Amino acid sequence: MPTEPNPSSVTPGNARPRVLSGIQPTADSFHLGNYLGALRQWVAMQDTHDAFYCVVDLHAITMPHDPALLRRRTRVAAAQLFALGIDPERSTLFVQSHVPEHTELSWVMGCITGFGEASRMTQFKDKSAKEGTSAASIGLFTYPILQAADILLYQADQVPVGEDQRQHLELTRTLAQRFNHRFGETFVTPEAYIPKATAKITDLQEPTAKMSKSSSSPQGILDLLEEPGPLRKKVMRAVTDTGTEIVADEANKPGVTNLLRIYSALTETSIPDLERRYEGQGYGTLKKDLAQSVLDTFTPIRERTEKLLADEAQLDRLLGLGAERARAVARRTMEDVRERVGFLGRA
Repeated sequence: MPTEPNPSSVTPGNARPRVLSGIQPTADSFHLGNYLGALRQWVAMQDTHDAFYCVVDLHAITMPHDPALLRRRTRVAAAQLFALGIDPERSTLFVQSHVPEHTELSWVMGCITGFGEASRMTQFKDKSAKEGTSAASIGLFTYPILQAADILLYQADQVPVGEDQRQHLELTRTLAQRFNHRFGETFVTPEAYIPKATAKITDLQEPTAKMSKSSSSPQGILDLLEEPGPLRKKVMRAVTDTGTEIVADEANKPGVTNLLRIYSALTETSIPDLERRYEGQGYGTLKKDLAQSVLDTFTPIRERTEKLLADEAQLDRLLGLGAERARAVARRTMEDVRERVGFLGRA
């Protein structure tokens, strides 16, 4: 369980590089791909960075949503992050909408962003192509500008990025440099933080497709908060391949390769070592052992999350303290921005 943060435990003068990252509260649970691809690295970065992490609920409303469900999922997302090991003594964890400077800076940055620049963002093009631009909101269109404001507001030195976010980070860097050129040196120009290579985790039922809440079937995803019985069944029913040999072969054995990658990532055992361990054994043995490894990893996280959610008042208090600490940084940035763009000072 997280301890209550000391307000001075994360300070703006920290000599470590500052990192900013966020995750949307758009599902009832994070899944294995989230855990291995990002969240496990978030925990590790607390040892080397001045870490700011946020649950980006403003980003979550670019698509139609249910307000009560969003509120619940925001708490669930925060509880999982604490349960995974985000320590409020060493990091600043907060909810994006609790810091109004995000939207204020987003408007300013939007006013120096070209329409063509925003139009070229691939995520907007991909999402609007599926349902047509008439169904896409202005919020979805300006999503990358809000994301840039999220980063620049905290003067982040580094931003963890995967390939799907590189274009957005480049826009952030461009906007920081453009603002600095027009109005004077104000923003740190953030660099990409490339975590050590992570396993490419795919759908258990469609092993050639990425494990994703938006495209995978429920049977293809391993959720962190799932009960042990269903988790075990999903692993045991995972699609494998022809033959019986347990070897990594992306082209001919994508199902077994995916299982080996997951097992390797969870246990920090190399895939060649796993291939030797299971030489001459069947898929069933591999799946049984992998299922136990998944349960050993997920069960403590689920139990800690449930304890946090059982005391909403304390969870909200932790998030409130995180927001206070985030706002202390955000206010300073916005004071500089307001002065430099020519807004009248407040009495």
